[in-house]
Amino acid sequence: MCRNIKTLFNFDPPVTPEEIKNASLQFVRKISGFNKPSRANEASFLAAVDEIAKISTRLIHSLETNAPPRNREEQAAKAKARTLERVALESAKHGL
Repeated sequence: MCRNIKTLFNFDPPVTPEEIKNASLQFVRKISGFNKPSRANEASFLAAVDEIAKISTRLIHSLETNAPPRNREEQAAKAKARTLERVALESAKHGL
């Protein structure tokens, strides 16, 4: 999974439209291979971001769970700890 695309479902506070849009942008960047599209591809690129954001919003609002909402700050701290651990392992593997 792309490390820049974060889980958006079942958080307190709930996901914002901006977060969904940002995740959609990251997804389109990943699958298109463009960080920023050329002028010739810009309309298609932006349309894809909008469509994916709409579909993602619909998906997130339709999902159900019995699990309590996750705390954003706790999840961010766990993600940071995983990143630090991964970097430390990679550094040790390369003798740094």
